[in-house]
Amino acid sequence: MNVPNNTSVLWLVVILLVFVEYMQAEVKLPAIVSSNMVLQRNTTVVLWGWADANEKIKIETSWLEKPLDIRANKEGNWRVEVQTTNDKQAQTINIKGASNTITLENVVFGEVWLCSGQSNMEQPIKGYIGQPVLGANMAIAKANNPNLRFFIVQANGSKTPLKDVKEFRAWEAVTPNTVVELSALAYFYGQQLQEILDVPVGIIQTSWGGSVVQAWISKEMINNYWELNIEKVDITKKTKQIPTALYNAMIHPLIPYTIKGALWYQGESDHKKPNKYKQLFPSMVKDWRSRWNIGDFPFYYVQISPYWYDNHEIYHTTDNSAFMREAQLQCLDLIPNSGIVITMDIGKEYLIHLPNKKEVADRLLYHALNKTYGFHMVDYASPFYKSHKVQGDEIVLSFENAERGLYTDGELKGFEIAGKDRVFYPAIARIVKHSNVVVRSDLVPNPVAVRYGWSNWVVGTLFDTYLLPASSFRTDKWENATRFK
Repeated sequence: MNVPNNTSVLWLVVILLVFVEYMQAEVKLPAIVSSNMVLQRNTTVVLWGWADANEKIKIETSWLEKPLDIRANKEGNWRVEVQTTNDKQAQTINIKGASNTITLENVVFGEVWLCSGQSNMEQPIKGYIGQPVLGANMAIAKANNPNLRFFIVQANGSKTPLKDVKEFRAWEAVTPNTVVELSALAYFYGQQLQEILDVPVGIIQTSWGGSVVQAWISKEMINNYWELNIEKVDITKKTKQIPTALYNAMIHPLIPYTIKGALWYQGESDHKKPNKYKQLFPSMVKDWRSRWNIGDFPFYYVQISPYWYDNHEIYHTTDNSAFMREAQLQCLDLIPNSGIVITMDIGKEYLIHLPNKKEVADRLLYHALNKTYGFHMVDYASPFYKSHKVQGDEIVLSFENAERGLYTDGELKGFEIAGKDRVFYPAIARIVKHSNVVVRSDLVPNPVAVRYGWSNWVVGTLFDTYLLPASSFRTDKWENATRFK
């Protein structure tokens, strides 16, 4: 029997140690936790990742006096809460595991907003083919801002919740070279917010054109409405139409990255199902907030714009997108700490991607400035129909959010009036006493109800003094009304 000598044993031990070191898993981070990121300022944020089971991890930051010593759990997951400050200087983070160290550089504290939805949110500064963004050239020329940074989640779907995003563009500052591919709406919002607050702003862009709302909701929430089973579904086909698919791949991996709030522009793909949307959209917001676990963070969204939708003459069925605009407006009362942007005046008849994204961004920004950042002199709320009175052959409409009065640039158009027969006729409307609208028609001597902007395609003519447009509305709840022809 051959007995190994001491040298052989020593070499064997060395080889085994090297092998063990080689086999040891490295500490890893999700894609969104990286150099150049923007962390929400002056709050508690979460850093997280993966390592070996029970591995010890040391985290050192440039702004904390003491390091953070933590340990991964038995599944190899770890997370730690870290307090940020208002410091505007770039920071560093060192994350050291048993076999590797990750250094994150040029990290800044600022305001972080999640921007999601479908193509009107996704539309880049450079526009789509034949579909422009107003002010794009000047935006590109001026886009050189190291304090405005984007993280972009690329379109992807999954049957189950992913730990990390698969396709993405890492955190990077806005430059003329990078801005052309960024969401125009998110860029205009973030650029102005950064200038006004004079702090870094981080935008997380996660959107997919043509997506439906149920694709952005978790399975657990969807199961409250119907039993979902997509195990046998081909996830590569019509991905953006599959319930939970986009939540799993494009929202879940971002949690729990701390955000200030969310912007949402979606609904065109659901416009024929307003009642269902009125259920699912508030549920989606509740779902996200529950999973982020940072309270009812601000959620500001855009009402879909008037558009041809194949036929603007459709009236009494849900093919008329006015029903969807109404549902979105009603969601305002169903979603705490929310706000809605009305776009009745800037839609395009044959262009579903309205070019004036900056105006939409401005109106979202007004919500954030007033409701989130305390700029209470900035008006943000469009005038909303409140009540009406029948006075002889006229109907007098009252509005909320019209403290400084109503306004029209010329003639009020888009109003209709009906009697008990539920047939609506074109009406004459005028503003009286600055804050009421009086509606009448010689063809309706005994009026009962009024509608405004109740078509797929219409141009809004009613505003408040700050030129925020009124939504389409109706004073009735009829499901079988018709329009006089």
